[in-house]
Amino acid sequence: MSDQRAWEMRVFLQVAHTGSFSGAGRVVNMTPSSTAKLITRIEQRLGVRLVERSTRRLRLTAEGELYRERAEALLGELDGLDAEVAGEARSPAGLIRINVSVPFGRHALMPLLPAFSAAFPAVRLDLTVTDDVVDLYAAQADIAFRIGPLSDSGLLAVSLGQTRRRIVASPAYLTAHGTPRQAADLERHNCLGFNFRRAASVWPLRSGGRLVDREVHGSIVANNGETVRHLAVLGMGLARLGEFHVRADLRAGRLVTVLDDVITDSESIHALYLGSKRAPRRIRAFLDFMTPRLREFLVEPTGT
Repeated sequence: MSDQRAWEMRVFLQVAHTGSFSGAGRVVNMTPSSTAKLITRIEQRLGVRLVERSTRRLRLTAEGELYRERAEALLGELDGLDAEVAGEARSPAGLIRINVSVPFGRHALMPLLPAFSAAFPAVRLDLTVTDDVVDLYAAQADIAFRIGPLSDSGLLAVSLGQTRRRIVASPAYLTAHGTPRQAADLERHNCLGFNFRRAASVWPLRSGGRLVDREVHGSIVANNGETVRHLAVLGMGLARLGEFHVRADLRAGRLVTVLDDVITDSESIHALYLGSKRAPRRIRAFLDFMTPRLREFLVEPTGT
């Protein structure tokens, strides 16, 4: 809708409300004759009479009543949109759709959500927690947290840090099956894995002074890291997981690390989002709030 068309509607609504060209003119700072000419111009464009003129009071025709009803609805929606956007500019509000992996969502992101919601009560969150890598455009996600190398997608990325991979097992599993001392020992162990398409049954390890992809085998695969972590805690086998993912288990003694001298790989973690650097204020507020806290979380404690 053009500004001129919206202005004409506003003048018409004042005519309908006051019942006279002079009364409407005083409200919109126009002369009675200019107001009357504007209404005539609308009528000529529409090809119908909107106002019945008389010496005492103007009266809307049936077409005028319909025009008044639709104009009020359109302008009300337009004013509401302006208020919503202006409010968004002053204070973050609205919906943010977030996609995050199960481990990072549970251990890193979700513990921060209560503080974010307290700071920004007008922002609503739609959280999808899955280890499947989704297309942000297809999933209509605003922000996604990704672990690993980024594809050249054109999305904007905020670097959060890195997570070192650890090979872990429960003390009960190691008591029953022995502790691997070198990469070749993995052949005799049950190595828990993943069943999604991009997963490979190899672990990059240092062997003989060089890095090699060691093929591993196991009796159980799962579709997310949190399940694999839990299976390791239950003594089902060895698991290769991010340090942040098993940090609490290591502290509590539910898991211990093995082969620390041969596993050296780490993966980067980013927050990806759609749009441009002038993202909606709610998106910027979320990223500004989460980025320093997640970066601090990903710093590996000393002595682990």
